[in-house]
Formats: sequence, C-alpha cells, structure tokens
Amino acid sequence: MKLFVSNSMRGVMNELLPQFERASGKKVEVSYDPAKLMMERIQRGEAADLVILGGSALEELENAGKIARGSRRVISSCGVGVAVKAGAPKPDIGTVDSFKRALLAARSVAYTEHGASGIYFSRLIEKLGIANEVKAKAARQAGGLVGEIVAAGKADLAVQQIPELMVVKGVDFVGPLPRDIQQITVSSAGIFSSSKAPADARLLLDFLTTPEAMVVMKAKGHEPVAKP
Repeated sequence: MKLFVSNSMRGVMNELLPQFERASGKKVEVSYDPAKLMMERIQRGEAADLVILGGSALEELENAGKIARGSRRVISSCGVGVAVKAGAPKPDIGTVDSFKRALLAARSVAYTEHGASGIYFSRLIEKLGIANEVKAKAARQAGGLVGEIVAAGKADLAVQQIPELMVVKGVDFVGPLPRDIQQITVSSAGIFSSSKAPADARLLLDFLTTPEAMVVMKAKGHEPVAKP
C-alpha cells in the first residue's frame, strides 16, 4: 500500500506506521513532501492509495476526481511555532510585538519556501513590516525540516508547523505563534479513486482515527479532531 503525506505528519507516521504494520500485516510505502509539492506531484498524475494533506487540498482533489468521493476524513490540526538550538536561550514570543523583536534580534531565521508554514510566514513578515530585515538574513530551503538548520547552528530561530519542529533532534521548542497571528492547518485524509488497495487504505484510515493514534498525534504536536 502506498501513502502520500505532507511533512507535518512525519513524526506521527514514524511512530504509528510500524504499529499499523505489526497489527495488520500490511506493508506501507510512504512518501513525504511539503503539501504544495505533493499537490503538484498528484496533479502531474502520481497516485498512491491514501493521501494526508493540510488545508483545502483534499477537497480540491475530491472535486478533481482524484480522491474517492465520500472517503475524505479530517484527521488533526496544528499551528505554527518557533524553535531554537537545544540549550539556547528561548526568546519571548508571547505577543506580536515580542515576536517581532525576537525575529529582528535573531542572527538568522530559518523557514521554508514552498511549505505551508513558510508561505504563510513570508506573508506574515510583510504584514508586520519587517520583511526586508528578516529576508536579508533568512536561511531558507524549498521544504523539509528547517529545525535542522538551527540544530546545525546556521540560524537562531526556526519557524515552521509545530509537529515539524518537534521531530527534529537538537532543537528546543519555544512555543506557538501568538494567537492573533497564528495559522491553524487542518489535515485530512482520503483514498485515491485509482487505489489498487482501497480496503487496506480504509483499514489504515480507521487506524489513524483510533483514540490510541490520537494520543500519539497530540504528543507529536497535532490536535486530533477526527472522531473514531
């Protein structure tokens, strides 16, 4: 069975998929990418059995006929947060003003170019009026885990969806963005219309919405919103 997943679910899947494979005897081949790049792959014709993406992606895929109608299910939600190198002082980011000061004081800020959080952050710093200052010292990459840039000492702050920060070793989670500028992304799952193993995909989808799976999701920075 093939699974397409956005990067924000990587930590969850690293723990839950081995559990599912042991319990079901089914083997899962998983592919990760930022949501935007994953959507581009699917639109070019790539397919799997089950896909988990954030935002309105699943609705778009269902309307395009790529996801089986009626198979879409909400899984979890998560916000954007900040991390620093393990052991480094944690800046105050409790208010919009203190968050701005932390960004301006940082030697460098790491964020993605194509990930959902990076796209949002680029718009946010424009809105906050500090885009030129932050971009001049930014450490950006197309996708992936920007916490690794901070862990390597190449930036002071990492800004990304909270689950993606929590999966990186060598960083400390500072906290979520202030409520007034927070962006919450809801992740949903759906079965591909072209799936060769729809029953197995349904089995995995059911597993991901069990109370036990939701405990893991919460521990990895997600807020479970699906009902078993």
